[in-house]
Amino acid sequence: MNSVLIVLPILIILMFDLGLGLRVDNFGLIFKRPRALLTGLLGQIVLLPSLAFTLATFFGLKDYLFVGLLLIACCPGGSSSNVFTGIAKGDVALSVSLTAFSSIITMITLPLLMGASVELPLTNLVVQNLVLVLVPIILGMMLRVFRPSLSAKLHKVIGRVAFPALMLLAVIFFVVNRDIISVYFGQLFTVVTCLVLGGMLCGAALSVIARLNHRERRTLVIEVGMQNAAQAMALAASPFVFNQPELAIPATIYALMMNVILLIYVGVVKRVNPGKI
Repeated sequence: MNSVLIVLPILIILMFDLGLGLRVDNFGLIFKRPRALLTGLLGQIVLLPSLAFTLATFFGLKDYLFVGLLLIACCPGGSSSNVFTGIAKGDVALSVSLTAFSSIITMITLPLLMGASVELPLTNLVVQNLVLVLVPIILGMMLRVFRPSLSAKLHKVIGRVAFPALMLLAVIFFVVNRDIISVYFGQLFTVVTCLVLGGMLCGAALSVIARLNHRERRTLVIEVGMQNAAQAMALAASPFVFNQPELAIPATIYALMMNVILLIYVGVVKRVNPGKI
């Protein structure tokens, strides 16, 4: 089974769905609430890749697993984080804005950070991100402006299938790479779990330091803890960029673990005092 034929269309659909949920005011949040937005971006774009590099070094990951862990950490936040934020009664506007900004900013930072670790075709990487990430987002935003009723219906439908689609991707990559995963599963399970939990803790710590309110704190915990696993898989498997499906192994396990851990987190915060994380 050619995983590229599945992962690329799913990534396009997820990015299109992100655009359907975006408004121009989401980008204006940088002027209205710069502290919350910049704090979240700091966690996603600076701290998380640093944490991934530290964990990969500490656990002595093999070359392609090392690069694969860095790849998922350098990707932007996932669109499913917006859904998790809403369920957790966080700040959905902030969540959507963070996802949008990180999706755009990482088009620059991802090639820079990954290029420092491994040789890759930078032009192909930038072009693929433009086609698979930026263009679908813009098309989704345009549809929302010109056909609001249709975009609302599509957003609702795609939102329901986004989670199963991501799980389908994870299962496919898991099956394709089952021999390698079976050898390194214990090590990868530990390091990926540490990355998810570490990202959540970074989000919580930054939000406390920045003196954000409880809804913003919940949002940062989720946003820094949830990366775009579909994009990492697409970049790993794409014949135009890495063309090494085994690089997607950390992202595969990450996709499973981030959803399990964040579902537990959302379940807990819904039952505690609204003023607490």
